[in-house]
This record gives sequence, C-alpha cells and structure tokens, in this order.
Amino acid sequence: MSTPTDQQDQGVWLTQDAYDRLKGELDQLVANRPAMSAEINARREEGDLKENGGYHAAKDEQGKQEGRIRQLTDLLRKARVGEPPATATNAALGTVITIKFAGDDETEKFLLGSREIAGTTDLAVYSPESALGAAIMGAAPGATVTYQAPNGRDMTVEVVGVEPFVP
Repeated sequence: MSTPTDQQDQGVWLTQDAYDRLKGELDQLVANRPAMSAEINARREEGDLKENGGYHAAKDEQGKQEGRIRQLTDLLRKARVGEPPATATNAALGTVITIKFAGDDETEKFLLGSREIAGTTDLAVYSPESALGAAIMGAAPGATVTYQAPNGRDMTVEVVGVEPFVP
C-alpha cells in the first residue's frame, strides 16, 4: 500500500493535453527571448534609464517571462504524463474527490492534481501540496481529516467519494 508521501514523490500528474499545452507555452516563451532582448536594447537606447518607463516595463516583462520559463521547465521535468487511474479507492493524483466540510450539508467535488490542468476541465483543481490536498492524500471514502487552512483555522472534511478523473 502506498503512503501519501509515496504518492506525492511520484511527481506532478498531467494529461497529455495539459502537457502539450504547457510545452507549447514554454516553447513560445523561449522563442520570444530574442525579441524581448531586442525590445530592452531599443528601450535602453532611448536615453536616461532612471526615467525610461518603457525600459523598466520591458525589464519587468522579461523577468516575468523568465520566471514562467523556470516554472514550466521544472513542472514539465517532474511531470508524469498519462491517463488518470482507471480505478480509484483512495485520494491520489488524478482522482476526483467529493468532500463535505463539517457543519455543511453541501458537498464539493474537485480534481486532485496540478493546477496547470485547470484549463482542461470544468472541475476545481486542488494541488496535492495545498493544505486540503495534502490532508486528504491517501484517504478513502468515509475518512474524516482535519487540516490547517491558510488563514490558520482548523478545517474538518469528510471524504464522501473518490473516483477516476475522466477528461
């Protein structure tokens, strides 16, 4: 039986569509590097850099693009690409989880996986590194777990159901 840590160490699960979309974004950002450098050089030639808003804006944009390149490179390097599990008995990457918060009759359904998949599904996506995702990783239907929310409050949820994700 795998433990939550074992499942988290497996990497980030992505569908092939999500991987291809992210790889395309990375390729486009890398291909745009020469144009971004040319933009910065052109703005630099406009004169005094202290009061050159265009230069600073171009440098800021370059920083954002380089940050996204690093993020995507790391994500794609760790990605496990493939189909979601065919069966699901416990909360794991690539499964759809139904939970109910303590004191609430409403259920909430979400995909446990990389937030980068969010563009490929109508479901909310929770990362296994999020407070809720980490708390329920490995939990079976009927389990009740308590975790600390980002605001510092303790939250208790019951895992109502676990099913395979169908893209």
